[in-house]
Amino acid sequence: MKTRALKPVLLAVTAALALSACATATPYGPAGQGSRYGYSDMRVDDTHFRVSFAGNSVTTREQVEMALLLRAAEVTLESGHDWFATVNRATDRDVRYVGSPDPFYYDRYSPFWGPSWRYYRRGYWSPWRDPFGPGMDFQEIDRYEATAEIVVGSGPKPAGDPNAFDAREVVQNLGPRVPRPM
Repeated sequence: MKTRALKPVLLAVTAALALSACATATPYGPAGQGSRYGYSDMRVDDTHFRVSFAGNSVTTREQVEMALLLRAAEVTLESGHDWFATVNRATDRDVRYVGSPDPFYYDRYSPFWGPSWRYYRRGYWSPWRDPFGPGMDFQEIDRYEATAEIVVGSGPKPAGDPNAFDAREVVQNLGPRVPRPM
């Protein structure tokens, strides 16, 4: 293979590596400040709130659920209460499939190696592409969003309720584990 034909491939691989290095998980912060990712909350009444956290395609399900619990604990403390219990809680997964031509696909009949390949058929060049190629790379992209309706209360948390959390303990335990903006 000639060096001239290899340059576009090396450039594409370098660009892909540079872009993938820039991708980071959604930092913990409010949504709507130039991004749809992050947390949001809404007061329903004196003791009920709706809290959500949306992550980008690099944020794992575990990170999204930790950020949701952290925000629920912060909302509890900001409202002057000590504990919260989740009434309804769900994590939604949004899946997309993205296909791109394989940069290493080689058409043996083509004098060029690139996106302008043509298919050689029975002694003449066809304006149509090879029906069996070019090879495609498919990537699954997941994005998670967690939502919860919480009820808040004061005093010790209800004993025996697996959905009840001490807000101060949640902030202490999950706060250091949730990625913050740089």
